[in-house]
Amino acid sequence: MLDLTDNIWAFFWVTVAISLTGVLTPGPVFAATVAKGYKDESAGLKIALGHGLVEFPLIALIVFSLDYAEQVFTNDYVKLGIGLVAGTLLVFMGVGMIRSRKTVAEKGLEHVPENSILAGALTTSANPYFLLWWVTVGATLIASAQLFGALVVVIFAVVHWSCDLGWYTFTGFAVYRSKRLWTPVVHEIVFGLCGALMIGFGVYFAVGPAVEITS
Repeated sequence: MLDLTDNIWAFFWVTVAISLTGVLTPGPVFAATVAKGYKDESAGLKIALGHGLVEFPLIALIVFSLDYAEQVFTNDYVKLGIGLVAGTLLVFMGVGMIRSRKTVAEKGLEHVPENSILAGALTTSANPYFLLWWVTVGATLIASAQLFGALVVVIFAVVHWSCDLGWYTFTGFAVYRSKRLWTPVVHEIVFGLCGALMIGFGVYFAVGPAVEITS
């Protein structure tokens, strides 16, 4: 547990710093934000809302079952099952993104939900390391927040999600505003890389837990 129980401001500074290290790391939600931001200026905001639809209930679950959630979701075979399902879904979306990289401006992305809120929720749910972060690092922060009272737990959740909201909103806005500068080659490279990122994470999520079990 973080030794910040006497200083609520230090706790929130640490919360912001740790939250930003997570949100700034490229992942499936970031790839979806770039892809959706090409057609919709507010796609990042919507994706952050979809992310929150998954994140807030998960935080509530951890609050009410702190020890049990960590025991269940850090089990090797539970991680394997989650990784296989989520990894397969990400590979499926990544392949579709690569296949539609030339026509995305006119036809949209294959296998990725048209609704950005749904895309945010889906790519968040398909990231097992998002879940593992919350039952390890996130659970530690929640336990520290509980020492300050229930209201601080709620504020903590909002502060953490605000980091997601700010980054994904900025990313979607930046992509939308800069797309006029993209040549056809840049267009294909960007969406090809986003698709490859999805596939890479999908394979990693699916294979990683199996490697851990057998090693």
